[in-house]
Amino acid sequence: MTIALELQQLKKTYPGGVQALRGIDLQVEAGDFYALLGPNGAGKSTTIGIISSLVNKTSGRVSVFGYDLEKDVVNAKRQLGLVPQEFNFNPFETVQQIVVNQAGYYGVERKEAYIRSEKYLKQLDLWGKRNERARMLSGGMKRRLMIARALMHEPKLLILDEPTAGVDIELRRSMWGFLKDLNDKGTTIILTTHYLEEAEMLCRNIGIIQHGELVENTSMKALLAKLKSETFIL
Repeated sequence: MTIALELQQLKKTYPGGVQALRGIDLQVEAGDFYALLGPNGAGKSTTIGIISSLVNKTSGRVSVFGYDLEKDVVNAKRQLGLVPQEFNFNPFETVQQIVVNQAGYYGVERKEAYIRSEKYLKQLDLWGKRNERARMLSGGMKRRLMIARALMHEPKLLILDEPTAGVDIELRRSMWGFLKDLNDKGTTIILTTHYLEEAEMLCRNIGIIQHGELVENTSMKALLAKLKSETFIL
């Protein structure tokens, strides 16, 4: 069994003593489609921030496909693609420039970057917008651009932090189809969301975070069976 992501006693305390994470232990197997569910403020985004090196942990250990995030950060980050909640690309660059430049940060040759840009922009219905500046895109198109950008170095693990927030249901279902296909082809995916429906549609396994603790870590089938037999409040 190959472990895509392992968290060991992950803790985060912010200045002032606020405990965002209280010792998270988690293993996500390679090839899984895993949901990290919880209400706003539960600790989902802090967890993702630490995994992606955007937030410093207080203590604990993170490894991505066996690479320790602290001791071997370069190799760990090469395995990982992140789609954050916020749009953080240059709005004055064109769609294709954004994804091609992203590939360059990971050492992908220019010619190969253009080949990949065509592949992913077509898959995400953005090829027709490739020469438009990103600021001209709709919110849904910007979301898809974020996904395309995260895939340009072809990571083994893709993490999406609330990827369908503010997206209409039709576009949401289109994105679900793309992500399912990507997972079927071997990419491990971790999705944070507060929509149980979204997790149910996409994911095989699920973790629920409340008040900085992992209170559930089970299969989607087992959780749904539990929900039928008792009231579970998020």
